[in-house]
Amino acid sequence: MAADFAVPEITFAQAIQQTQSLLDQMAEGIAEPELLRAIARLVSSETGARGFFVTYLTDPRPLADSPSPAVLEALRSAPEIVAELLVKNLAMSTAMAVAHYRNRDEAAQDSQRVQRRTAYLIKRVALPQISEQSQKLQESAVTEKGTYQEFLDRWGYDAEQRQAIYQAFVEAIPRASSVWTRADESLPVGNGRLD
Repeated sequence: MAADFAVPEITFAQAIQQTQSLLDQMAEGIAEPELLRAIARLVSSETGARGFFVTYLTDPRPLADSPSPAVLEALRSAPEIVAELLVKNLAMSTAMAVAHYRNRDEAAQDSQRVQRRTAYLIKRVALPQISEQSQKLQESAVTEKGTYQEFLDRWGYDAEQRQAIYQAFVEAIPRASSVWTRADESLPVGNGRLD
């Protein structure tokens, strides 16, 4: 039986704790309707959704490698919140993988796992808001201006990381990048180039 996840105001720590409990229940075979309700409640707030994603995407068990229909339906229940967080998670995990590889850090595999899982969720959830947000993030990565520029600057992503972020979205949402690519030229990043 699932724990009661109906908390009016949830903290980030509570969302993490509830998601860990939910993942344990998923491993034991929680009923799909119960799973859907529990995740939908978590992702109905930005704080709950952040706690859900940070826990779900990083869990070492293979539960997030192949999300059930209930997980996907629950994520679709909060399209604005889920779209923005999935877009940011793909960008952050991609940039972290680049940083870890540079430093020959073993954590690169963990970042790649989060990147792979996030890209898979983006494809499977297929929210129009994800395409919209990813285009905005790609624009900021390429032009160093726009909606996501403050986000990219806050994390200090360099040209190589921005290029990797751009490419991650090309692979996750090919149609979202068509507006930025041309067959005969590379994309500029600020004063530099992506090629």
